[in-house]
Amino acid sequence: MAEFVDEYLTISKPSEGLFKDRGSKFLAFAYPVSTEGEIKEIQEKLRNDYHDARHHCYAYMLGPEKEIFRANDDGEPSSTAGKPILGQIRSFDLTNILIVVIRYFGGTKLGVGGLINAYKTASEEALKNARIINKTLHDIYELKFEYPEMNNIMKILKEEKIEQVDQNFELSCSVTLSLRKADTDKVLSKFDRIKNLKIEFLETR
Repeated sequence: MAEFVDEYLTISKPSEGLFKDRGSKFLAFAYPVSTEGEIKEIQEKLRNDYHDARHHCYAYMLGPEKEIFRANDDGEPSSTAGKPILGQIRSFDLTNILIVVIRYFGGTKLGVGGLINAYKTASEEALKNARIINKTLHDIYELKFEYPEMNNIMKILKEEKIEQVDQNFELSCSVTLSLRKADTDKVLSKFDRIKNLKIEFLETR
């Protein structure tokens, strides 16, 4: 069975790059993203902000397994824009990232080789200007229990060095935990022996 991937590289915040060739300007914008909805919003904003540009070409990669990706040439000759952009995302081994390269045409055609080089280089510049970070997927769970079980719960949390996101110790107690995805099953099994404990999955982030 393939090992589950719960770590990935992405960029910490948006970054930009620029490449010029024979009067054409290629503005590259890289963004950390996690959903296709987010990607659409960014693209709409860029289309409004740079409505006078001839081409808005892009590529994105989503998911720790890099299972969702897309490349778009936006009217440039096939595979001269989206593919070179996606190639840079792959070459930097990134995911959860969108790169849009906006072209202002300078009047001289660059040819297929020139276009591929322009979109590749602009994307590369944006990534060189970015801070690349390692992120880990975490599952967020809420544990609900009665006060007498508190010591047992706290003992496990301490043993496993589990990060607590939130806690509430009234008559009925609750603790919200952040568990590294790869460790989730192992940690949750430790709580099996505690009576009257309710475990609820909240989200993965």
